[in-house]
Amino acid sequence: MKIVEGKPEDLEEISRLEKICFPGEQAAGREQILNRLRIYPNHFWLLKDVEKGLAGYADGLVTSRNRLEDELYDDPLLHEESGDWQMIFGLAVQPEFRRRGYGGQLLRHVIKTAQEQGRKGLVLTCKEALIPYYTGFGFCKEGISLSIRGEIIWQDMRLNFTKENERGDDTVCPK
Repeated sequence: MKIVEGKPEDLEEISRLEKICFPGEQAAGREQILNRLRIYPNHFWLLKDVEKGLAGYADGLVTSRNRLEDELYDDPLLHEESGDWQMIFGLAVQPEFRRRGYGGQLLRHVIKTAQEQGRKGLVLTCKEALIPYYTGFGFCKEGISLSIRGEIIWQDMRLNFTKENERGDDTVCPK
């Protein structure tokens, strides 16, 4: 397995996996994915198996905003390469590769990359059932997200690289 940056020629494999992992309205469309690959390929990480191809991916833009807002998913031009926060839009693993630690491998790579780039941390939203998974990597739950993607309830999660509460409210998010 190796982690590489996404390229537009990876679009078909990524689109197929997106539909498997994110049902209905939760999934990004082909055009959204293609635009992400064109605008910030260095923030679209693919886990590839030499023989079987795409095993998984993680992606998300960088921004100075400290919350993951729905418009960030839809407009890749909001990417700010010098921004403070690495957003995570998706962490997806092919069903045949699940429960082998590959999602964690991708997530640790994203965390390390964001730290090396001098970000303040990472922000993502997830379903309630995935909170324990992400807290295992140091993320903390901040509460119900304002996101309405896919018309489900999302939880805001944050991994701070500093001790300060970067959200600017009463949320306590320890390092």
